[in-house]
Amino acid sequence: MYISLKKIFITVVLFTSVWCVNAQHTVNYSLIPKKDTTNIYMGMLNDKSDDLMENHPADDIYNNIWTRDRLNPYKIPLDSLPDTVKIDCRNFFIPVPGIVTSDFGPRRYRYHYGTDLRLNVGDTVVAAFSGKVRIIDYEGRGYGHYIVLRHDNGLETVYAHLSQVLVVHNQAIKAGQIIALGGNTGHSTGPHLHFETRYLGNAINPASIINFHTGKVHNDVYQITKRKSFYYQREIKPKPVVKYYTVRKGDNLGSIAARNGTSVNALCKLNKIKPKTLLQLGQKIRVK
Repeated sequence: MYISLKKIFITVVLFTSVWCVNAQHTVNYSLIPKKDTTNIYMGMLNDKSDDLMENHPADDIYNNIWTRDRLNPYKIPLDSLPDTVKIDCRNFFIPVPGIVTSDFGPRRYRYHYGTDLRLNVGDTVVAAFSGKVRIIDYEGRGYGHYIVLRHDNGLETVYAHLSQVLVVHNQAIKAGQIIALGGNTGHSTGPHLHFETRYLGNAINPASIINFHTGKVHNDVYQITKRKSFYYQREIKPKPVVKYYTVRKGDNLGSIAARNGTSVNALCKLNKIKPKTLLQLGQKIRVK
């Protein structure tokens, strides 16, 4: 009996000792502060490195504005644009491997907002980047048959003077996919592709993004800056405002001039008439 009690006592002492030793090395995980994954995630969003760039920022940039009939429905003043924006230009394809025939810049009576590339009627035209078809339209005195693509990277591109369109509205497009055949439609003096790059409706010189001699982009990431990317807006003079007045009963050049803050001589010069010219009811007189 004595031996049995002694064995029990020894067993209890050994068990207690082992438990105490293990307890010293047991980790109470509830006391360890958890890693703040929220801060890590926010850090990734704020990281400006190329590897963490958003693949599809267009939805946020354009705020769900999606129209099929206007090239620039955004009408965002230049001062309201961010100072700098990074555009992912990887996976680029040259729309046509043609020679540049006309650069981005001022022309005699207007501004040329794109780069013209030589081609033959019927040559294939491919999408510069992946995206979606926003506009398919025709302008007899302008672009002719043209397409506007909105790209996942935030840019929009214009392909004009096409002979045939091979895509449909809202169609998802991969970079390098054939979207049209080149042509000479609209206001064009010969077969070519008029190609534009735009951000929120504002044209960017395609040559600042693309090296048309090599058919590749200058860099994997293009940084838009208001001062450099939209420099031309300081060169463009605003169009003069034109205003007409409809002649009413009892009107004469003197009364019309007084009503519109101008002079009879100015009205005569604008309308190529003389001070004693008889006015007709309903006649349109230019006053500005």
